[in-house]
Amino acid sequence: MADGGGTAAMPAPTVRALTFDVFGTVVDWRGTIIREGEAFGRARGLAVDWAKFADAWRALYQPMLERVRSGRMPWTKLDDLHRLALEQVLAEFGIRGLSEADKDHLNRVWHRLDPWPDVVPGLTRLRRRYILATLSNGNVALLVNMARHAGLPWDAVLGAEVARHYKPQPEAYLTTAALLGLRPEECMMVAAHNADLIAASGLGFRTAFVARRTEYGPGQTTDLAPERAYDVVAEDFLDLATQLGC
Repeated sequence: MADGGGTAAMPAPTVRALTFDVFGTVVDWRGTIIREGEAFGRARGLAVDWAKFADAWRALYQPMLERVRSGRMPWTKLDDLHRLALEQVLAEFGIRGLSEADKDHLNRVWHRLDPWPDVVPGLTRLRRRYILATLSNGNVALLVNMARHAGLPWDAVLGAEVARHYKPQPEAYLTTAALLGLRPEECMMVAAHNADLIAASGLGFRTAFVARRTEYGPGQTTDLAPERAYDVVAEDFLDLATQLGC
């Protein structure tokens, strides 16, 4: 096991697929929303602190998911949860008068998120040896559109919508492995979030922590370092590829 970055290949011949958390681990949601929001605001004469807007929108993510996980809301795909949250944030920031087309365009920013700079070259290397699949709370259309926008070379788009369970519910992880025809221990969960890796590990997945220390901006205080002895700890996807012998 590795407890920090390094260059030694991990002795894990049984791992056949890498399953990826996407928001934050693969793509820079905050930076993209800020950039798109600024352009959106300029075109419409809106004076908005888009960094605060992005943070407020994302802050509703887990509460919205929990409404579905708890059964208080029937299964609802993430696009629709994002739209419900968007309506709240627009009201909070006093943004009124947007057309339905404007709101839809803004909501679909999640389909257009940009990858971190290391992601595409890192995934390209990793794909030479491993099956690459999403294990995300994003819905399929969102993830497919994001992949086309960002050039993400997934072999399969799986996760919450396919399983109809949101992480960290076990079904999200186990259904992904099953649909790949693999046992959990043949899959390695790759994420920048300790809670995601801890949940996956408890179900038999191997684990790789990739640090994204500015996911929530320069003042981020969470997930700055691994909280467990994961199988691999990497600085980015290029480091991950090196440690996995790719």
